[in-house]
Formats: sequence, C-alpha cells, structure tokens
Amino acid sequence: MVGSPPLTGLKVLEFAGLAPGPFAGMLLADAGASVLRIDRAVTGSRTPLPTEDMLARHKASVAVDLKSPAGLALVKRLAAEADVLIDPFRPGVLEKLGLGPDVLTRTNRGLVYARMTGFRRDGRYRDMAGHDINYLAVSGALSLLGREGEKPHPPWNILADFAGGGAVLFQGILMALLARAGNGGTGQVVEANMVDGSSYLATFPRFALKNPLGDNGRGRNMLDGGCPYYDTYETRDGKYVAIGALEPQFFAALVEGLGLAGKGWEENRFDRGRWGELRGLFTEIFKSRTRSEWEEVFDGTDACCTPVLEYHELETDAGREGDQRAAVAVVGGAG
Repeated sequence: MVGSPPLTGLKVLEFAGLAPGPFAGMLLADAGASVLRIDRAVTGSRTPLPTEDMLARHKASVAVDLKSPAGLALVKRLAAEADVLIDPFRPGVLEKLGLGPDVLTRTNRGLVYARMTGFRRDGRYRDMAGHDINYLAVSGALSLLGREGEKPHPPWNILADFAGGGAVLFQGILMALLARAGNGGTGQVVEANMVDGSSYLATFPRFALKNPLGDNGRGRNMLDGGCPYYDTYETRDGKYVAIGALEPQFFAALVEGLGLAGKGWEENRFDRGRWGELRGLFTEIFKSRTRSEWEEVFDGTDACCTPVLEYHELETDAGREGDQRAAVAVVGGAG
C-alpha cells in the first residue's frame, strides 16, 4: 500500500462485545482507523480476567464503569469526538444508559452510529439470547450445511458472527462514511443483524434449491459434498486433499492425474447413478499416496486439487499460501 492506510485519521469508539463487533472494529483498525475499545470496568474484589477479545490488534482500550455518572460522562465526551461508534448489545441497552443515537448525535451530527444485533431488531427473537448457530438456524442457512442423512452442523462461527455479522457491519459503516462525505457531514445510524447478514450470504444457494443445482436434498448436490469431484478425500498419511473439478477440462486433468483417463468418466461425470462408484474410486486412489505425493502430481495443473492445510502448517511453513495478511491490496492509482 502506497502512503497511509485509507481510514487514517478516523476515530472509532467500540463497545467491547463478542465476535462481530470486535471484528468490525478490527477491520476498521486494519484499514488505519484509530479504534478505542470501551471495556467494562470490574469493581470490588473480583480479579479481571484477561481479555477474551482475540480481535484487538491495532486497538487501544479503556475500562469504564457505565453505571457511574463519571463513566457515562467520559463516554459522551469520547463520542462527541468520534466518527464511528460500534454498539454490539441487544436492542435498548445503550439507550437505557442514555447513550443511544438520539442523544449522542445531538452533540456530534457527523457520528456514524453502528448497531449490530444477532436477531432482527424488529423480529420475534429480538429479546432473546443467541449465538452464531441460532442466527444461522433462523436464517435458513444452517439447513444447507451437512452430509446426506446427517443433521445440520455449524461451521465454527464463521458465517453469522463474522461474514454475516462483523463484515456486513463494516460494509454498512463504510457506506455511511461515504454518504457523510457527500451530504454535508451528517452521520447515520447503521443497523445490521446476523440473521439478515447470513440470509444475504446464502442468496445463491437459496435460489439454487429451486433448480437442478440444489434441489436434490442436503448433501446430494453439486456444491454441498454430494458430488464426488467436489469433495475432500483422505490420503495415506491421514491428511486430506480437496477437489473442485467441476468444469470438463478440469475434470479431465483430475482423472488423468488419478490414472482414470480414457475409462469413460469424462463422458459420465454427470451420471448421478454412478457417483457412488466414482466416489469409491477416488477414495481408494487418494488413500494410496500421501498428501505431499499428491501435491507433486497436481501442483501446477488445472485439476482443482489442493491440500487441506491446517493452521499449524501455515504457522511453520513460510512457503504455504494461506498465511494471514491483508485481505485486500491497494496497489496504487491509475496513471
């Protein structure tokens, strides 16, 4: 990146919460914003635990007693100078403390007040507790995840908390900042929730349920593990490879590498009645070599066959692609 990060100079006030709010704050901080996290003050004889916020990089923090007049006054002073405020609580929590948008925007009309909830603010579950799995469940997305004949299973807390939560809130904040730049400096209230965020992410598979791409039931479709050439396979050393050879030219490269070229599979790859047979062949063949041996076969080809890397490998092998770095590279302007 040439020069300062794009959000340099932006002041963000983030109330400490669970994953989505801190993730949105981290995205802002990674882009150059100055993020101050408001932690809950611990009083009495209790010893504060180390922060569970694993998304605190590039942030400063301060512990504030929001039940005290002094603490509330401090937050109001900070909000008066902030560009963005992140509210991760259930509806009405900050309003009851006198820290709602109606109050804070009186002294700072440019404030972007970003609110993240799990369920919809106006929905039937608005007052209920929940976690990623619950938001995925009521969005419909969880019903898509799982093997044929098995119950739906949650994919860690990636989809609702982070993709449908924090990343969506981050997007909303950026849109509000763009609007502020063009409307004379007036901020907006940004409202996001993990149910709608998850549902939006699932737009494509939701519509696919109504056509041959996805209408065969969970775990029996092209992109959900039902297709033998879009799945993972165990290798001889107990590791795994992933294959996604959907297009004919990629499938041809895959079966060539597996020693199955010219045996009719190129013409019969869409025959669902033979998918079980093909999966059995793939399972047997991939188990015949180690993962690294299969990498030697498929690296540099268009077979769409890659190793399933574990995080400890990314931490110890500098040559592996997948080590965490900036998700977007800004490489300079035109000209």
